[in-house]
This record gives sequence, C-alpha cells and structure tokens, in this order.
Amino acid sequence: MAQTGPRRFAPLKDAAASQHHDLPRLQGVIFDVDGTLCQPQNHMFAEMRTVLGIPKSVDILEHIYALPTPAQQESAMESIRAIERVSMAQQVAQPGLAALMAYLDARRVRKGICTRNFEQPVAHLLAKFLAGSVFHPVVTRDFRPPKPDPAGLLFIARAWGLVRRDEGAAPGEEEGAVGSDPHGHEEVGDASGLIMVGDSIDDMTAGHHAGAATVLLVNDANRHLADHEHTDLVIERLDELVDVLDRGFVGREKS
Repeated sequence: MAQTGPRRFAPLKDAAASQHHDLPRLQGVIFDVDGTLCQPQNHMFAEMRTVLGIPKSVDILEHIYALPTPAQQESAMESIRAIERVSMAQQVAQPGLAALMAYLDARRVRKGICTRNFEQPVAHLLAKFLAGSVFHPVVTRDFRPPKPDPAGLLFIARAWGLVRRDEGAAPGEEEGAVGSDPHGHEEVGDASGLIMVGDSIDDMTAGHHAGAATVLLVNDANRHLADHEHTDLVIERLDELVDVLDRGFVGREKS
C-alpha cells in the first residue's frame, strides 16, 4: 500500500487527541519477539546455521521448507527448536518493556505478536516478563508464509476486524489474511491503522508491505536499517514509544 508523506496517527493523550480529528486513530501494535520484546540473542542464528550446515546468506526457514521430505524438514526444525529452548532460559527483557506495555494496556491499545520463533520461547517470555498483559493473536513459526511476507500481519488485522475489500491479489493475501464477508465478498486484512515494532529487515519489510507503520528498535547490529525505505521511525528503547504515541505518531520524512 503506497503512502504519501510521513506516517501519522492521532495522539493517544486525551487532551491532544480531541484536537486531531483529521488523523487516523491507532488500531493496534504488533511486536516481534527476539531483539524486540527481549534483548537480541544473535548467537542462536549462528548455531542454527552451523547445525544445518548453511551459510549466513541462506534464510534458515526457507532452507528447511525446501528440504525434500517431511521427515527431513521436521528433523531440521527440531534441531533449531532445541537451540531456542536452551536460549529461552537466557532471555532478558528489553529496557522499557514493562512501561510500554502498561501504557498500551491503560490506553486499551490492542497488542499482537508476529515472530519467526516457535511457540515455546514466546510463551516463556510472556509468562516471565509480561504476565497479565494480553497479546492476541500470537503468530509464530507455525504460520506460513513467515516474515518478511506480510501475511502474518494481515492475519492479525483480520482477527481484529480490520479489513478492506479485496481488489486483487497482493503479497501476503493468503493463509488467513483473506476471507469473505457475510455477503460473500472477498476481504483482506487492513493493517493501515497498525504499527509493527521490530529489529530486523524482515520486520520492517513485512510491516511496510502490509501497509502498517514501522518502528525499528535500533541496536549496534541493525543501525544500518535506520535509513531504510521500509523504516518509518527509529527508537533506542521501547518506552520511547510512550511519548511518541501520547503526542501523536509521526514517521520520518523519506526521500
């Protein structure tokens, strides 16, 4: 979905919101997990590539999905799940995590998750750091196609009742992202009122192609993405979003 000018949402702060009737209202926020809700565990990916025997240039999940038999695919998938199970015990919450989630909950902003992790590390993180804070839907590795395809984000949008009439095939309009209204008209998830928060090019690209605004949680490894065409806003800590959303989200100008 093409956007003109910087992405904007109306302020969530009550007094300011009443003065911005012309701006779209934020409908929800979708988060990545590793490197976003918890601090990056980049060592996992090197270990996964070692056990699979693939170079850094090869996407881990694409490699597994391309293996010739279901048995080989499951064996490879279990080998990377084993690495994730060990690493999940070492998860460290991102600075500002609790403050941002408390703010979103107080403002009744819906929260979802779209990750390439499998379910167990995600559940572990939520139970350890965010018990009582609701995230729904939680889209994990079982959902295909994974990010950078936007299908997972569009699925979440549909689950939240955010849809538009389907006017033809587009990337990601599959696997639950497309459905029908009561009159039989095809409809697709509409993520234009959402924000995708992540730390990778997969997150920024999935969000951009879904039509969502994108927020990069920047670190030393991903700083080059700050100026990427798919990145709308850059933050150093999660709780920086509290002031951003209170005042009204304004993305950066892009050339």
